[in-house]
Amino acid sequence: MQPTDVAFVLGAGVMLGVVQGISEWLPVSSKTQVLIFSSLVLGLSFSEGYALGLFLEAGSFIAAVTYFRREVWLILKSIVGKGTKEGILLLKYLVVLTLVTGVMGVVIYVSVSSLNLGNAIGVPMIILGCVLILDGALITVSRKRYTPRLTLETMKLKDLLAIGFAQGIAAFPGVSRSGITVSSMLLLGTDGKDAFRLSFLALIPASLGATAVTVLFSKQDLATSVSLLSPATLVVAIAVTAVVGLLTITWLLRLASTERITTLVFTLGILAIIGGTLGVLFGGSAGAGSA
Repeated sequence: MQPTDVAFVLGAGVMLGVVQGISEWLPVSSKTQVLIFSSLVLGLSFSEGYALGLFLEAGSFIAAVTYFRREVWLILKSIVGKGTKEGILLLKYLVVLTLVTGVMGVVIYVSVSSLNLGNAIGVPMIILGCVLILDGALITVSRKRYTPRLTLETMKLKDLLAIGFAQGIAAFPGVSRSGITVSSMLLLGTDGKDAFRLSFLALIPASLGATAVTVLFSKQDLATSVSLLSPATLVVAIAVTAVVGLLTITWLLRLASTERITTLVFTLGILAIIGGTLGVLFGGSAGAGSA
């Protein structure tokens, strides 16, 4: 079947979009899941699959901007000097996180894109899954006397730098951006709903950066991916990513705002461990194409 066939375009595009659209918001590392899928099913090399996974962040960006359109509007007003208190705080939050993440992300991306990490890509997610389960246990044990102390209003520069550093680490294949930022905020003492909301909001500039870095530093790998899959497949994948991502954000934030937050955190921890295990089992096969 040729990449220009309608069946291939729709089939590959929809499957890539579903994988990216769901895994971006769960602690299972969307880059790893797209990498494994594109390598085992579509025959891309490690570097091509890695570049494709980052490029599909464009669809996640559309989903996040659509869901957080009110917050985006407040931030844009703050940029032109007409912001409210909330808008200014959100702008400060995103600027600090984006600067830290941007510096780390470029360095990590340039270093990692030429490596074949093989089975090692799953190890960080297994560790992150254990941390999320620890988060859930701490919340459960201390629920009666636990009062989240960290909010957007009380976050100091050191808190923002710590969260930005955590998000920057997610440039490594096998590390979930949403998982590591949510986990870091929970450990710092942020309310569960706020942790998920602020983590998802931080994806907006992070996803733009990921797509830009891919275009700047991996033009050849991206061009190869496009030629193998066809531009139409990528358009379908980005569109499906946006729709599925919007539905996933809505569902997760509804759960995070209920008493089932501990169940959600435990579940995400288990999913992270499963996703990491898949990376360990199939990471070697995914990286074989670049050898």
